[in-house]
Amino acid sequence: MLAIKNFYFNADLPLEDLGNGIKRKVLAYRESLMAVEVYFEKGAEGVVHSHPHEQIGYVLKGKYEFNIDGKRQLIGPGDTVYLEANVPHGVICLEEGILLDIFTPCREDFIPQK
Repeated sequence: MLAIKNFYFNADLPLEDLGNGIKRKVLAYRESLMAVEVYFEKGAEGVVHSHPHEQIGYVLKGKYEFNIDGKRQLIGPGDTVYLEANVPHGVICLEEGILLDIFTPCREDFIPQK
């Protein structure tokens, strides 16, 4: 079980370079919930994948083409996308930006190793 931590200061959180124009910053998390900022360079692509977590993505900045189970949709700042567990999805960044992703349960594979 993860220790309870109430405050996560953005300036103290590491920005992980995932390569290919994508970076990730894990924000607050506990076993059942996680918030993550994902930074995209223009043209960067989150390849189609799936995972057993439900996910909500909120566009803080930029424009994106989402592919959810073969259906494509353009979204921009203020737009939100819901992703069911185990449904194939991917994204192409059309304009440099940042997504705020919320996962349930927590993506244990994203937790920074100390």
